[in-house]
Amino acid sequence: MKKSGIKRVIDVRLNNSSQLAGFAKRDDLRYFLRQICDADYVHLPVLAPGKELLEGYRKKKVQWEDYEREFLAMLAERRAEWAVSKELFDVPAALLCSEPKPDRCHRRLVAEYLRAKWGQVEIIHL
Repeated sequence: MKKSGIKRVIDVRLNNSSQLAGFAKRDDLRYFLRQICDADYVHLPVLAPGKELLEGYRKKKVQWEDYEREFLAMLAERRAEWAVSKELFDVPAALLCSEPKPDRCHRRLVAEYLRAKWGQVEIIHL
């Protein structure tokens, strides 16, 4: 992230302080980002999936295609494009979730959703 010039990490995880967050717990992450990358940390649960949807997907009760459709509908219902300030992206920013690759990850869906609503959002997968 430092090499990429990231100055803000936007955490789009539902749970950012549980034991499952491991080394990426909210407070630890805020500290390390500031110390190592001189970057800010922001948690935006409005961009996280709902608990039922997330659990359904993790327990394989919800297929990816259904998850994607339901999550995008959730973002639209929440009016995420208005709930999130565009100014958060005035500096190079990275979305953070717990999936290692973007193909089946809600951070990709968030980025694509915001680009569709706001325009001029460059998406680079780190």
